[in-house]
Amino acid sequence: MIMSNYIGLPGTLRHEGIRVGEIIAYRAWRVIVPRWLSGGDLLHSIAMRDYAWYPDRPASGDVRTHGIYSFHNVIRSRDDYGYDPGTIEPFLFGRVKIWGEVVEHEAGYRSEFGKIVSLDYGDPELLERFRRVYGLNAEPESSSKNVIRLDE
Repeated sequence: MIMSNYIGLPGTLRHEGIRVGEIIAYRAWRVIVPRWLSGGDLLHSIAMRDYAWYPDRPASGDVRTHGIYSFHNVIRSRDDYGYDPGTIEPFLFGRVKIWGEVVEHEAGYRSEFGKIVSLDYGDPELLERFRRVYGLNAEPESSSKNVIRLDE
């Protein structure tokens, strides 16, 4: 019988892929200037200006087209970010947890899902405001030290 042969099969198969839970990575978000003083403050992606990050649901994207981009290393400034969208709007920098389908690149990742974990660098007033919006506390960067990265 085919079914009786199957019962012990899973225990004999070796897992050959990489299995990871969530990954902590780094990224930047754009603050849209006209919304600074409004009640509907949301952070936006840098390259996709109209893509808003909502506090109550993960950001998502199809990794075959765009996905959620993030970096291996901490970024604290526009210079660290390395991409100029041609705007003077302020950026905030922090950590994001990513999961789902994840494609690793030389400098970082492109993932299916992402959620803001912390906002760490940028204008202090904006950091405070957006930490409230996203329900975040100021966290020391060292809280991500126990996360295993794929490139280690």
